[in-house]
Amino acid sequence: MNVSGLQIGQSNRWTSLRSYAGGKGIDVSRAIHEMGVQTVAYGFIGGNEGRIVEIMLDQEGVLFSFTPVEQATRTNFIINDSRSHQQTIINAPGPHISRKELERFIEKLRRITPVPDAMVISGSVPPGVPADIYYSLIRETRRYRVKTILDSAVQWLREGIKAKPYLVKPNVQEAEELLEKDLSNEEAIIRATFDLVKRGVEVAVVSRGKDGLIAATKDSIVKAVPPLVKVRSVVGAGDCTTAGLTIKLTSGETLIEACRLGVAMGTAAVLTPGTELCHRADVERLLPEIEVSEVAASPRSKAVFVK
Repeated sequence: MNVSGLQIGQSNRWTSLRSYAGGKGIDVSRAIHEMGVQTVAYGFIGGNEGRIVEIMLDQEGVLFSFTPVEQATRTNFIINDSRSHQQTIINAPGPHISRKELERFIEKLRRITPVPDAMVISGSVPPGVPADIYYSLIRETRRYRVKTILDSAVQWLREGIKAKPYLVKPNVQEAEELLEKDLSNEEAIIRATFDLVKRGVEVAVVSRGKDGLIAATKDSIVKAVPPLVKVRSVVGAGDCTTAGLTIKLTSGETLIEACRLGVAMGTAAVLTPGTELCHRADVERLLPEIEVSEVAASPRSKAVFVK
């Protein structure tokens, strides 16, 4: 919803209104599909609102296999003020998921054929679902050697990381809460990625908004920085970054190339309004402009070197 000069407590008129199929997992699928890679979105769907989501995804050509639930899919609102260039996001509570609905969802995941290369687990946990669900899902999928990518708020990230997912992608604030450390400078963020890898994660990524990201494995650390661009909406940028990392890492490419695509897709997303996400043409144009460097750092010293 676009307005010009939002006045709290006063009557306002919107200048334009658009609806999108949203949600972190859905956004990852939409972004991967935009880049021409096969993906299927899973999750819960309910009511007329859920049917609208399915229609929108079908129009985009995004494949999905949702689990029907009794309660309606939630509707969130993003109010974009063109005068102040600020966004106000109003999120609704999700539908309550019953035990039987959750069991049907988990059973559907177990029957996925062929076994996927990766599974991105992202977003908040809806009411009725145990807080440790991501831990359980990661343990389950690891049995089939599926690379699990976890991108969620810290309360669910804290549980999920115990199952040692292939990749985690907190932002700086989430990493600070998870590790209980101040990450106010680049060196501290580099050490934070080391700490996450020590917990059994193969790839640890800390996203830094307009400053890009820092990613680490046990063998290397990579820093990727985007060019300055005019921001229209930050919604979905992190999900596009996750999509780019997933595309490259599951196809066997290097961490450097994964970070390059991830940052290019995340940057392309901020060029579009609402939750329109990235456009492939913008991503391809931005790729050469992403500054990627390999960083060498010792967790026992203060020395940081850029190769």
